[in-house]
Amino acid sequence: MYSRIGVPVDLAHTDTLEKAIESAAVLARAFAAPIELVAVTSPSPSEVARDPHAFGEKLAAYAAELSRRHGVRFTAHARVCDDPTVALDRTLFEAFHELGVDLLVVASHVPGVREYVFSSNAGWLASHTDLSVLVVR
Repeated sequence: MYSRIGVPVDLAHTDTLEKAIESAAVLARAFAAPIELVAVTSPSPSEVARDPHAFGEKLAAYAAELSRRHGVRFTAHARVCDDPTVALDRTLFEAFHELGVDLLVVASHVPGVREYVFSSNAGWLASHTDLSVLVVR
């Protein structure tokens, strides 16, 4: 049914991804599908890494850890974006389409005041993509 599963990742908050990662792993085992992790960074130093290369290495290490822990293949894809606060959603959208993903498993959080003014990343992806989206809270 699904041949490639995508999961957007925020390396600064991997602790909030556990339910989404577990859900993606269960689905990946059921459909014998690989999981594509996509994370976005800027060319500038961030709280996660000093540069895009180091960011990519951290994402690859995270994918390797998840592969060992869950027994399915997680592959890391780091994308560089000049301003992730503005272009994060569009960058993720483009990356998942380039990778041929047909199901997104997206972590969400309990909506707050911000979501009444701005859409969440999960909400934006679910509203603007032709891919199937599973939002996990």
